[in-house]
Amino acid sequence: VQLQACGGGLVQAGGSLSLSCAASGSIRSINAMAWYRQAPGKQRVLVARINSGGSTNYADSVKGRFTISRDNAKNTVYLQMNNLKPEDTAVYYCNAEIENFRLRTYWGQGTQVTVSS
Repeated sequence: VQLQACGGGLVQAGGSLSLSCAASGSIRSINAMAWYRQAPGKQRVLVARINSGGSTNYADSVKGRFTISRDNAKNTVYLQMNNLKPEDTAVYYCNAEIENFRLRTYWGQGTQVTVSS
């Protein structure tokens, strides 16, 4: 099983970016999917999470600006980021709880998001 993230890049403050992350391989089902981020010198933290039923939760710092969604038919999770701020600059990682022979948590490779002021 692999998670392939794409999107990200450089944007000015107030701008928007969209991330996507597709799971591939031997997949029976996917439970929760999420996005985390890690800024330089800081720990990796949860940004947004969506469960298999579509319920979502967000870090307080991104509520009202970021939207997480998923396409179960494509095994893909998305993160729409609007009104970006310099403090959103980080490497963003996708994460998924995937069941094939057993339930495991998988991580994508990370994608850089840089917001200039």
